[in-house]
Amino acid sequence: MKLSYHGHSVVKVETNNHVILIDPFITGNELCDLDPETVKADVILLTHGHNDHVGDTETIAKNNDALVVATNELAVYLGKKGLNTHGMNIGGARDFDFGRVKLTKAFHSSSYEEEDGTTVYTGMPTGILLTVEGKTIYHVGDTNLFSDMKLIGDMNDIEVAFVPIGDNFTMGPDEALVATDWIKANTVVPVHFNTFPVIEQDPEAFARKVKTGKGKVMKVGEVMEL
Repeated sequence: MKLSYHGHSVVKVETNNHVILIDPFITGNELCDLDPETVKADVILLTHGHNDHVGDTETIAKNNDALVVATNELAVYLGKKGLNTHGMNIGGARDFDFGRVKLTKAFHSSSYEEEDGTTVYTGMPTGILLTVEGKTIYHVGDTNLFSDMKLIGDMNDIEVAFVPIGDNFTMGPDEALVATDWIKANTVVPVHFNTFPVIEQDPEAFARKVKTGKGKVMKVGEVMEL
C-alpha cells in the first residue's frame, strides 16, 4: 500500500486494486500537485463539507465513476448532483470492497458554499479511520483537541495519523502534540497548514517534538510505503 500527501488535507491511498482520495481540494489549492481532470480515483472519502475539503469531488467522481463516502447529509447533497454516494454517520463503520471505514468525532463545523453564495448544511464533521490491507490510517479531519482521542488510540492500532496543525480553524501545533500522545500512531504526519496565511506553521518543528510515534513531514507528492 502507498500513501501520498498532496497539500492541505489531501491524502491518496493506493492499493493493488483501488485508489482512494481523502478530501480532494485541488482547484484553488496552490500547494497541490494533482490535476482534477486527470487524477484517478475509485473512492473519495470526505471528512466534512467545507469547500476546502470537498474540493474537486464532483469532477473527480464523475470522471472516474467513483464512490463518495461521507456523512449522510453531505452524501445526500452530492447524490443530488448525480454522484454515486454512500452516507454514514459518527460512530458508524462499514466494510467496503476497498477496506473498512469508521467515522469518528471531530469538533468543527460543516457546510458547503455554492457558487451563488448559498450555504448548504452538510451534517457533522468527522475524522476517518480507514483500515486497508490490515493497516489502519486515521485522518483526524478538521478538529480541536478532544479527550475521546484517547479512546480512539486505545481501541485502534493506528499505523499513520494525519493530524491538522494549522491553528485558527483547527487545533494548533501544541494541541496536536497532545493529540499524538493520545492517538499513539506509529507515524504522525502534519496536515492542514500553510495553504493560507492564517494557517502558516512550521511542520518540521512540530514533527521534531512528536514524542509518541515518529513525526514525519511529507512533501507534496511524496509517497510512503506501508
